[in-house]
Amino acid sequence: MSEAAHGNRIPQAFEGDEDDQQDIWIFGYGSLVWKADFPFEEKRTGYIKGFLRRFFQNSIDHRGTQDRPGRVVTLVHSDDPESKVWGMGYRIGASEKLQVLSHLDHREKNGYDRHCVKFYPYPPCTAQLNEPQPILLYVATQDNPSFAGLHDTLDEIADQILGSAGQSGKNPEYVYKLAEAMRQLYPGERDDHLFELEQLLLKRECRPEPPTTDGDTSRSEASKEG
Repeated sequence: MSEAAHGNRIPQAFEGDEDDQQDIWIFGYGSLVWKADFPFEEKRTGYIKGFLRRFFQNSIDHRGTQDRPGRVVTLVHSDDPESKVWGMGYRIGASEKLQVLSHLDHREKNGYDRHCVKFYPYPPCTAQLNEPQPILLYVATQDNPSFAGLHDTLDEIADQILGSAGQSGKNPEYVYKLAEAMRQLYPGERDDHLFELEQLLLKRECRPEPPTTDGDTSRSEASKEG
């Protein structure tokens, strides 16, 4: 199992989270950022701390096959406890909790496990909560069979992504949609691993480069949906 911000292990999900009558929060840092295929009560922009988003997980279903795996993101421990991974928090109503968790367990069956961390909503909003919240997320830890390793270069990752496709579509589109969501939701925030991989893929596919948001600290209208 990969190291994490609290000690050497990613904190496990709270006991009893499926059985009580409380709402729960789910954190999306990959495709769930732009597409939630489950019912939720509200969504909230924000981040978790102490992690890095990396394309270190093979995908043999959603963005690849057994014969030609694609690459998708997971989280790894950062040496900087203040390092942020921006994403989307979803509040799941108590009545929908079991259904949603069952759906996500099946969706993330290729090596992902549930864990609990702290979610920091941002920006402050008078109509929604602003205090840090316990939140569940799915992490593909280093001991799962589809973990691709920590040491591949971005060029090697791009080589694997190009031409890979699965039941959810072409692998490069996953990268482009995630990068675009980050620019729209969090203009001015950097995710060098994601954006540099996007640039490599765009050049190899001879696509135009997206407009840059470097230095833009304003937030787009899309970021205010939560």
